[in-house]
Amino acid sequence: MASSSTTSPTGAAPVYSDTVIRGFALMSVVYGIVGMLVGVIIAAQLTWPELNLGISWLTYGRLRPLHTNAVIFAFGGCALFATSYHVVQRTCQTRLFMPGLAMFTFIGWNLVILLAVITLPLGITSGKEYAELEWPIDILIAVVWVAYAIVFFGTVGIRKIRHIYVANWFFGAFILAVALLHIVNSAAIPVSLTKSYSAYAGVQDAMVQWWYGHNAVGFFLTAGFLGMMYYYIPKQAGRPVYSYRLSIVHFWALIFTYMWAGPHHLHYTALPDWAQSVGMIFSLVLLAPSWGGMINGIMTLSGAWHKLRDDPILKFLIVSLSFYGMSTFEGPMMSIKTVNALSHYTDWTVGHVHSGALGWVGMISIGSLYHLIPRMFGREKMHSTKAIELHFWVATIGIVLYIAAMWIAGVMQGLMWRAVNPDGTLVYSFVESVKATYPFYVIRLGGGVLYLSGMLIMAWNVFMTVKGGKVVQQRVPMVAAHA
Repeated sequence: MASSSTTSPTGAAPVYSDTVIRGFALMSVVYGIVGMLVGVIIAAQLTWPELNLGISWLTYGRLRPLHTNAVIFAFGGCALFATSYHVVQRTCQTRLFMPGLAMFTFIGWNLVILLAVITLPLGITSGKEYAELEWPIDILIAVVWVAYAIVFFGTVGIRKIRHIYVANWFFGAFILAVALLHIVNSAAIPVSLTKSYSAYAGVQDAMVQWWYGHNAVGFFLTAGFLGMMYYYIPKQAGRPVYSYRLSIVHFWALIFTYMWAGPHHLHYTALPDWAQSVGMIFSLVLLAPSWGGMINGIMTLSGAWHKLRDDPILKFLIVSLSFYGMSTFEGPMMSIKTVNALSHYTDWTVGHVHSGALGWVGMISIGSLYHLIPRMFGREKMHSTKAIELHFWVATIGIVLYIAAMWIAGVMQGLMWRAVNPDGTLVYSFVESVKATYPFYVIRLGGGVLYLSGMLIMAWNVFMTVKGGKVVQQRVPMVAAHA
């Protein structure tokens, strides 16, 4: 079977480089199942601790970083690679710059994921949130990411049309920011092949870590997926973006503001109080561009709301924006010091993270992949629209159960921990708060099982779509350079 990254016969228009897109899209579905399965396992362990079976590499402490890395960087990362390579070619009306290097990013990224699957359960970790992989793997990530940047920006550089569509602005910012964040935060002093120590110490290490940690949310899990939003919602709805001017304002306001919000993870710590306050202020300011983007996406359906009745892919895309709006209201609110005094270290934070991860990142990725995959395999639509509809409702109910349980548990924990008797002693012991949380952990587990079930439905639907389709070579439109 000929690769779609090959050149066309003389005189014919060149074809898009879609082989790497197909690979990333399919692997995203696979990794989604793996990452969410590990999430369900550790949720079950929090409910029934004996489930680790006394095996060290099955303990919560080993599997939890595997879960976060698999969902963020394997599932989310592959979805970002696939969609960014797809969008940049269609909006620039040119083939990928250096298709061979793009294939290197596919091989290299999957090698990173394989190494993570091996090292994290073995306890080989740097111990840094969302940056647990040890220094040799960090170097490989940096190399792959530089290659990714060369392919993406090279494609923008050889574009056949003058305009750079706004989705590419978001993808470009995500690529540049993640490179900066990863390289700075991963600076380490190796002492062996599997062990290193951070180049920073004490509160400086914490500050750099959460500058990285929150901006991993801001750029990897927000800016990149907003790139998806600005392309796939208009394409699926058959409508232009509601306000292109608002999309540009959204971009610059979001990119500037997000960088400064990290210190809100370090309230009531050794970090200087002024730095904590700066993080809180910028987090509150962040509400405006976030909601501007959400409104822009949702209002793209103006005059076409009826399409939501019959198009489950649009339901995924639009509901993802509802969760994006909810999460980006909740985050700034939780950054306020007085609110944070109640919420910090509780399961409220877990609920907030998963409303963003499952609701925003998960739903926008799934909707985008449902749009993308059939077109990559010569089909007009997925094998079963009813299966997409079922997936939507199963996933949505799962998210609601998950985050509602964690919100209630978190507020309850915060109130129990701060309750004191008139003589200043604690009303509740810690173990009492753990016991009170138990029913909500069971509900959270149920929500996770539902979300995982939705991914299994998707995998079946994707398999049937690919099986019934065939790889087609999509040609680049012949346009004038000044168009």
